[in-house]
Amino acid sequence: MSRTPAFEDLLVLIEDRSAALRAAVAAAPDPDVRVPSCPEWPLRDLVRHLTDVHRFWAAAVAAGPSDEPPVPTPVADTEQADLVGLSAAATQELVGALRAAGPASGCWTWWAGSGVPMTSGAVARHQVHEAAVHAFDAQLATGAPQPVPEVVALDGTAAFIDVAHGTAGPWPHRPARVGLHATEGASWLIELTGSGAREVDGSHGTDADLYGPASDLLLTLHRRLPLDSLRGQGDRAVLENLLSWPDLG
Repeated sequence: MSRTPAFEDLLVLIEDRSAALRAAVAAAPDPDVRVPSCPEWPLRDLVRHLTDVHRFWAAAVAAGPSDEPPVPTPVADTEQADLVGLSAAATQELVGALRAAGPASGCWTWWAGSGVPMTSGAVARHQVHEAAVHAFDAQLATGAPQPVPEVVALDGTAAFIDVAHGTAGPWPHRPARVGLHATEGASWLIELTGSGAREVDGSHGTDADLYGPASDLLLTLHRRLPLDSLRGQGDRAVLENLLSWPDLG
């Protein structure tokens, strides 16, 4: 298991991972270079996406509890040219909204029913991992990918199980148990049934296991790295089904 960083640390990590993405964009010789892990996007669309995401979640947090997602104010056309500056401003808007709200404030989220709180603290956690994965995307596009920092990757793997698996609905294959094991010492055991996914304790047996550094685990779960980036053991079909199961669109 892993420990989620404190709220203020999450805010620092949002800034850090978002800055890592912008640094990759700023260093790119061509903002229209394709992003291998998001092949439909050039690099400029990737940074625009994170900008839009940060503005959206800033609006959601600022609005407080709601049954509907927010509709952020559109960015003026005159601002669109400064991709890096616009992204930096959006990150600060998000961090400012989170800090003003505090970790326990309720807000709209898309993971209702997963058991994950619908709070600004949960948004902060989620946005660390979103920024981290997209920073890797940007680095990959510029030919200099870096591992996701350990503290982010460990918590990101746990959060992926909580949110992506927790909202994926019934497991559509035969019941199975899968172990995820980070080189850094953390492990997670997932039980997959017609009721969905849930974590169980380590006394249960597994049908398949994945082993590797926490960064590689997280990036493989997010489909940024292939299954063979990790050491698999057991039923490969179960592992392939697990990785293709959640809708990450």
